Amino acid sequence: MSKRVELAAGLDLGGNWTRLVVVSLENGLVRYGTHAAAVSRGWHRGQIADQNAVASTVRQVFEQCSRRTGQALVSAVVGAGGPGVRCRQGRGVYDFGPRRRVQAEDLAQALKFAAQSPLEPDRQLLQVLPQDFTLDGRPPMPHPVNVECERLEAHALLITASRQEHQALVSAVQQAGVQVEETVFEAMAAAYASILPEERTGGVALLDIGAHASNVVFYDGDSMLFAAGLPVSGDHFTRDICAVHGVSYEEAERLKLSYGCAHTSPSGDHILIGLPGEGGRTGKEISRRALVETLEARADQLFEIVETCRRQHARDLPLGEGLVLCGGGSLLEGMVQEAERILGCPARLGVARGILDWPDELCSPAWTTAAGLAMYSARLQFRRMSAGGSGLLGLFRGK
Repeated sequence: MSKRVELAAGLDLGGNWTRLVVVSLENGLVRYGTHAAAVSRGWHRGQIADQNAVASTVRQVFEQCSRRTGQALVSAVVGAGGPGVRCRQGRGVYDFGPRRRVQAEDLAQALKFAAQSPLEPDRQLLQVLPQDFTLDGRPPMPHPVNVECERLEAHALLITASRQEHQALVSAVQQAGVQVEETVFEAMAAAYASILPEERTGGVALLDIGAHASNVVFYDGDSMLFAAGLPVSGDHFTRDICAVHGVSYEEAERLKLSYGCAHTSPSGDHILIGLPGEGGRTGKEISRRALVETLEARADQLFEIVETCRRQHARDLPLGEGLVLCGGGSLLEGMVQEAERILGCPARLGVARGILDWPDELCSPAWTTAAGLAMYSARLQFRRMSAGGSGLLGLFRGK
């Protein structure tokens, strides 16, 4: 880039890959700038095991993008996820005293009270997301500006993470010389990039399947009803192949990528796959159908967990707009079909939308979270430049 422009960056730290997306801010629009990816180091089963190695990987992708943009990139919005992420309801009460009309600032203040709800020990607050408001005990309303009341009650979803894991993540990024603007739940960032506001009105869920972590969110209109990290990820699919078919992890990963499918064809698949001998043992053959059945069983478990979350924690929300699948694990053949079979709703792969000049090579669910984090960073910068908004409500409305 020949002249200095305002840049925003999103960093997706995964157990297998570290991805960075950089966008530029132009007259209220977000335009693609550059991107970089590097094989992740310093992770073990989805947790940081070597902070120096993680910092080195982060530094690598930032240096690549800084060279390409001609500007030093010093900050980013960073994704956080995994089984350590949970949510709970927050409730904030704002007593006005004399009856008066509700202003936008009052909604923000009530949300701040909701954010102060006590958390469990060793929990870190990630996001405070407004759901609705109750005025003087009447039925909830989404945006009750200019409505008269004496008592305003805010209901919010509080997304939290392990304080220890969160601090390890932030410290690794800071060690790379990068300022963390904010940490954002990864599935929320992916939804921000791939689901339009009007698509949330009918009820929608997003499942982000990473190598070592999966995350889910449910939306009913503007309100997020539930968010959590799940205990099943892409790594489990690979390890199932190891256990069931007696092959090494590397060979299981190759089989998954080359022949894998999560949905059994009604016509069957009797192709035999030849496996090389390992550890002095002679080679053998397995049927592709047996491989598919192994992967299908794990996919069913994952989607059944999503269905349980929908029924028990997301108010039994009808998914009129279906399930959106993101993350590298969603690229396994048959995942969309199996999701539709188990959940009984439409399903699709989620790719980034809303970034001008977004390259075709990044139109993949593997890049959706990084794109959403960059878009989130851009939104923060737009708000800072305009010096406006209405606090928490203005930041999270329409997400």
